[in-house]
Amino acid sequence: MVAPEASARVDTWIWSVRLVKTRSQANDACRAGHVRLNGDRVKPAHLVRPGDEVRLRLAGRERIVIVTRVLRNRVGAPAAAECYVDHSPPVEHQPAPLVAIRDRGAGRPTKRDRRVLDRLRDPGRPGPP
Repeated sequence: MVAPEASARVDTWIWSVRLVKTRSQANDACRAGHVRLNGDRVKPAHLVRPGDEVRLRLAGRERIVIVTRVLRNRVGAPAAAECYVDHSPPVEHQPAPLVAIRDRGAGRPTKRDRRVLDRLRDPGRPGPP
């Protein structure tokens, strides 16, 4: 395992503890303003230290972590989990959407079939008059 450092770039740190898959994703998230350090938007080169709070908004989810150890190199998942304390809200699971299945070889849907499919996709849509 790599020895902990005193400070590291925020984009390198969120990549090394596996909050994002690639360094370029970490860099892009910082540039887009999706990374906050102690409440302030930061650039990719901003330094992160133990005790800092990092908020990362990615894919519709906000991750809130407190830095306990600073790393500059990517480590395995078990070692990465020891480098921060996760205070993220729980993930809300949404039910799977309804999928309309047509029999193979049934041909093109009729106008009535299309309306039924549209109502399945959007339950708030008004029905036929």
